[in-house]
Amino acid sequence: MPKESHGISLDGQGQPLWLTLELTYRCPLKCSWCNNPLNFKDYAKRELSTQEWKDVLRDARALGALQLGFSGGEPLERDDLEELVAYADSIGFYTNLITSGIGLTEQRMIALKQAGLKQVQLSLQAMRPQLNDELVGAKAHAHKLEAARRIKAHGLPMVLNMPVGRQNIGEIDAVCEFAADIGVEYIEFANIQYYNWALLNRDELMPTLEQVREAEATIRRWRDKLGERMTIYFVIPDYYESRPKACMNGWGAIHLTIAPDGVAMPCQEARVIPGLVFESVREKPLSWLWHESELFRRYRGLDWMREPCLSCSEKEKDFGGCRCQAFLLTGDAANTDPACSRSPHHHLVQQAASQATQPLRFRKPLIKRSGNGVSTAFMED
Repeated sequence: MPKESHGISLDGQGQPLWLTLELTYRCPLKCSWCNNPLNFKDYAKRELSTQEWKDVLRDARALGALQLGFSGGEPLERDDLEELVAYADSIGFYTNLITSGIGLTEQRMIALKQAGLKQVQLSLQAMRPQLNDELVGAKAHAHKLEAARRIKAHGLPMVLNMPVGRQNIGEIDAVCEFAADIGVEYIEFANIQYYNWALLNRDELMPTLEQVREAEATIRRWRDKLGERMTIYFVIPDYYESRPKACMNGWGAIHLTIAPDGVAMPCQEARVIPGLVFESVREKPLSWLWHESELFRRYRGLDWMREPCLSCSEKEKDFGGCRCQAFLLTGDAANTDPACSRSPHHHLVQQAASQATQPLRFRKPLIKRSGNGVSTAFMED
């Protein structure tokens, strides 16, 4: 792995430690914050075959990848998921299934555990059935709770993931109680990051700062109550931070995502940036894509940075923030992430955050991802 001219070694010593396989963009849900493209049916025609995914797994393991997330869409839409889990386990990956829980039947749970699955990350939007189902655009709540209990009944470690927005931030207390009751090891309350569909619905989804602070207090109470029984993560929205997050630990540093059509990316959002060349494992070896491709080298390390990032003392901590967010909010992916208070574009996130307190802002329906267009079925009361 080449070093930057500043002499900074990339995280993971140049290895893609975390591998995410987006096996398919097909999904039974229609979430209004989804990161995946609308035309997922077109991608279904170009999905990698079972053997092609095995080739990716073999090559990624040779590159040094250790942690593996089977993601989507909904990875359970793939009939070969168990075969892929078994192969990944056989070559030394720690395997994690990232799922909505829809389709996680008893039969498939048994088969996945036998295949060597090590952990499950399950999404849950709310404990109130109607709210959960309205948010995801499907009758999913009962299936999710059943899946959660099934995962724990089979003794697998579980991360319960709740995407947090204005509509469900008040559900944190109830979700913690449910998780504690069934013995969940980890909860991640991840405030929605505003890309793709979430950016389209940002005014309706973003909680107020007061709501975020109340949520923090609730989480502190549960941490004190549970101690080491359960680890609770709370990811604050970028819009309420003064410094950006070190997105993906830096572009092309430790994360490698493979899309359903085999395109290798530094993150799941990278395709939103125009002017980048996206190449598939069907066209080039994975090692070349990771080490040598213009895409992965474009924002890797520090040399690409402009001011104020270039002279910032924190540039080796946050790497200038998120390239996708910089593009979506400023039109130039090389700009400092506007989430940073030192960015000349910081006023853009300040203005958006201020809208969260405006009256009547929730009259507009949420626009949901759908293969047949868009749905506006859910409106805040």
